[in-house]
Amino acid sequence: MIGTRGAPAAYGGFETAVEEIGRRMVENGHEVTVYCRRSDERPRSTYLGMNLVHLPALHLKTAETLSHTGFSVAHAVTHRRPDAAFVFNAANAPFLPALRARGIPVAVHVDGLEWKRDKWGANGRRYYRWAESMSVRWADALIADADGISRYYRDEFAVPTELLTYGAKILTDTPTDRLAELDLEPGGFHLVVARFEPENHVDVIVEGYRQSAATKPLIVVGSAPYAAAHTQSIREAAGADPRIRFLGGVYDQDLLDQLYAHAMTYLHGHSVGGTNPSLLRAMGARTAIIAWDVEFNRDVAGPSAQLFGSPADVARLLGIAETRPELVDADADAVQKRAESVYRWDTVALGYEALAERLVLGYSTSGESHPRAADSERALAAKPRFVSTGTALSESRRR
Repeated sequence: MIGTRGAPAAYGGFETAVEEIGRRMVENGHEVTVYCRRSDERPRSTYLGMNLVHLPALHLKTAETLSHTGFSVAHAVTHRRPDAAFVFNAANAPFLPALRARGIPVAVHVDGLEWKRDKWGANGRRYYRWAESMSVRWADALIADADGISRYYRDEFAVPTELLTYGAKILTDTPTDRLAELDLEPGGFHLVVARFEPENHVDVIVEGYRQSAATKPLIVVGSAPYAAAHTQSIREAAGADPRIRFLGGVYDQDLLDQLYAHAMTYLHGHSVGGTNPSLLRAMGARTAIIAWDVEFNRDVAGPSAQLFGSPADVARLLGIAETRPELVDADADAVQKRAESVYRWDTVALGYEALAERLVLGYSTSGESHPRAADSERALAAKPRFVSTGTALSESRRR
């Protein structure tokens, strides 16, 4: 598995997917290699049965992912050839030909529509759009994590995708002891967990909360190492409101579990991704959802989520939540039941395993696509062994 920060998972959705899928594939008798970004900590050589390969990356906004993927692919093609590779993030498309030249079939998890993100300048968005079309051309299979992403690739490129979502961790009887460290009580706060990027609308949530008459504090978890200006705009939106508390990045998973499980509501502003792991985590923790009104969030959270599109909506929905706790409780029950029935890691892992086996047998969609590149450029101008980039499944054979 290639293209992520690797395992153990301590950062985002890709890393969680790598860990949950990889460990299950190991349990099913495969050998799995995960490529990890080198850190200051003493590296592990194995984790949950997966082999870990630690390689460096350039710590620059535009080069960190690509540089690490380049090192990972070089390692994969010069060492024991894996039976198949999973590459996460369509941005890593330039390295696909090297894998295929070595005879390694490759599936690309395309992620969301990165070229729509405002955090990238015109050149960055153009690159992502190009990389997206090259993933279609060079990959043997494309993995989409949401219906909306599958529809996009079908409509834009006339190419099929593998719809493989994420799983949800179901939390019950979650302890509360860590909340005291933050002077919080169960059910006594609202929660946001997001990177500070324009498409995640943390500023809209903060502004809406500030306009509200909510009495329970808003806990904001997240940061953005390459977006100081946007981070400042979020803090300006909060003003001096003592009800809004910024915790920065929180990577302690036990503490995060308690925050998700004991918030009154979880506010989710993500708008351009597919199935978002933070949203699933809140659903699995049995927390009522207030989400940005976009098809991905509607598809994932279902009819029990409350939707917003402006600060005024946020203020109104928070007012309802605090005055009608019985409605919050009913919504929380419904979203957890949906998470438990629809988003199961065991099912997801079996989907990856089946895809890998098909790739080994010669399955490929390469050459089937018919991209409307000119239309896309005009729109943009107007606005078994398994390896995956960031996580590599090396020599995944049944024992």
